[in-house]
Amino acid sequence: MKLTNIEIHYFGQLPSGQKTTLFTLKNAHGMTVKISDFGATIVAISVPDKNGVFDDITHGCATLEGYLKGVPYFGATVGRYGNRIGNATFKLNGETYSLAKNNGPNSLHGGLVGFDKVVWNSNIIEGDEPSLAFSHTSPDGDEGFPGQLTLEAIFTLSNDNSLTIKYKAETNKPTVLNITNHSYFNLSGGTNIMEHQVKLNADRYLPVDNNIIPTGEMRSVESTPFDFTEYRAIGERINDTEDEQIVLGEGYDHCFVISENHNKLKNAASVYEPISGRMMEVFTTEPGIQFYTANHLDGSIVGKKGEAYTYRSAFCVETQHFPDSPNQPSFPTTVLRPGETFMSTTKLKFSIKE
Repeated sequence: MKLTNIEIHYFGQLPSGQKTTLFTLKNAHGMTVKISDFGATIVAISVPDKNGVFDDITHGCATLEGYLKGVPYFGATVGRYGNRIGNATFKLNGETYSLAKNNGPNSLHGGLVGFDKVVWNSNIIEGDEPSLAFSHTSPDGDEGFPGQLTLEAIFTLSNDNSLTIKYKAETNKPTVLNITNHSYFNLSGGTNIMEHQVKLNADRYLPVDNNIIPTGEMRSVESTPFDFTEYRAIGERINDTEDEQIVLGEGYDHCFVISENHNKLKNAASVYEPISGRMMEVFTTEPGIQFYTANHLDGSIVGKKGEAYTYRSAFCVETQHFPDSPNQPSFPTTVLRPGETFMSTTKLKFSIKE
């Protein structure tokens, strides 16, 4: 079925019998983005290289079955709380809330059945550019989080080869919220990222403890392997075992401080792949960006092209508030209260670097 510039296809069926859908958005220049209502998941992004050859630059599965077998959040919308909450507990208004421990002693990406594992409602938005609205209602007590949360995520593919994601949420009780998209990128379309050139507009990052929970410090990147204030290859210092933070993260798995002003859309990151010429720029209203280099992929997952997703075969740039913010009063708050509206925007712009 084809409606305007969005194609709609069957994606697979859950054990419950519920069917899922795959939407393909296409712009005027041939760029396509495939998104499933299962987890509001970006399944594929296809963009041209410097020779005009299109390739898929994200990790993912060809069918729903692959996701049901278990993947590390490939392309998913994660929440209620993206990233980690230490000891899987937090206090809010004098009450202690206990969450599932699904990452050592921590709660990760919303718990056992987070937003990545539910089927979202979907609605095509008519307009000049293909746009999809996904919505989900998370009940009070869902995965231990207080308050009924209503959430909308709108994906728009523009003719300047950018994909914009806008989040909007409201609650009927005070709660905490940290929403992000967890796409794994490889701009070469292959399985090696070591020569990708990365620039992060961050002069500070959040060092972590043995459980990968921020210590509360915002540390300067200067003279460390975390200095990406100018373009550097991912592989240049990723194995610097003299740096304790590299050792703890088994590479890069850290949140970088983009800005403590999370109302203005700003350039957070740029990534360039020299052979293909592909460039990805990341803009966000969020204060942080988690830079992760797929340190835990081991080749056991076979992707859309029949390739095994191996160690450090992709990178993530997850725009978000800081990890463990509910337990870190010095961090920008992630508390959402009744009567307030959470708004967040992230834009991924693809181009060719001359």
